[in-house]
Amino acid sequence: MAFNPIDIRYASRAILKNNKGEIAIFNKSLKNEYKLPGGGIEEDEDKIKALKREILEETGCTIKDINFLGITIEEKSSTNFKQISYIYECNVLEDTNNLHLTKKELDEGAKLIWTSIENAYQLVKDSFNNLKGSKYDNLYKSLFMVKRDDKNTRILFKKINLCAIIYM
Repeated sequence: MAFNPIDIRYASRAILKNNKGEIAIFNKSLKNEYKLPGGGIEEDEDKIKALKREILEETGCTIKDINFLGITIEEKSSTNFKQISYIYECNVLEDTNNLHLTKKELDEGAKLIWTSIENAYQLVKDSFNNLKGSKYDNLYKSLFMVKRDDKNTRILFKKINLCAIIYM
């Protein structure tokens, strides 16, 4: 039996907040997919350089106050694929209002949504049961992405609620 090595991809993602306290959610409307902005780290990049590039592409924003939150690991056994995502919390430095989307993202109805952390958490959570595949990605891959960001937004949602409880 031949051994197929695991394909590993590294990525940087962000819980990006604007000056209204809203966070950015990247939505692919034709797939009903809601996720945090971010993406793959290229060979010539470190985690922060990739984060800045991906956030600029998907949100049109430059960022500041970058804080590392943790790592999520997706293991897709049926495709022998593993993704390690570095998750950050950061703020908008400048919003250029100019997204740089790929043809794939445009074909899938990509758009940026600014919303409360509570609503973002609900959008990501609810999309899991309503996802659709596309000509680019099968449903299996999308389910993992949404599940990953469900956990990431849940962490921030709990952090905000815990802070509210402590300061009350």
